[in-house]
Amino acid sequence: MDARGGIFLIGPMGVGKSTIGRRLAADLGRTFCDCDQEIERRTGANITLIFAVEGEDGFRRRESAMLEELTARPGIVLATGGGAILAEGNRRLLKARGAVVYLEADCATLWERVRKDRGRPLLKTDDPRARLETLYHEREPLYRALADLIVGTHRRSPQAAARLIACGLRTLDAVDPDA
Repeated sequence: MDARGGIFLIGPMGVGKSTIGRRLAADLGRTFCDCDQEIERRTGANITLIFAVEGEDGFRRRESAMLEELTARPGIVLATGGGAILAEGNRRLLKARGAVVYLEADCATLWERVRKDRGRPLLKTDDPRARLETLYHEREPLYRALADLIVGTHRRSPQAAARLIACGLRTLDAVDPDA
């Protein structure tokens, strides 16, 4: 783990990766990037349309290619998509190129944050709350195993979460024999 490389925020949809990432980058004087927003910017299509046209597999291929590029940028704070950790190659890349921070919140909090958001293609089902819970339980062990640092976002402001991440990364760097 080397936070002097990139800082990569992982976690489920609605956990606050983009909001906290922007705050963290500003606090540390680093560049912020959101992987999903960068895909949208470059393709000229939103994630929902990409899912509709190319399916989840097509989107995941784009996501992996974008992660390959973005994680190579020195000093970046990167908000990944919630499913970025599904591909083993993405997990290896994140782990090798910087510090991985898992932002966590309980399912009830996540649902409250995303329930009115129509731009979540994986929640376009008859029972979006059940789908969110299924995704959470499937992915949570991967997030946890990959993380160098875990920070809860439930009942914590983005500013407080960003400060906690910065402090936690400094502590990890101080005890990391490779630092």
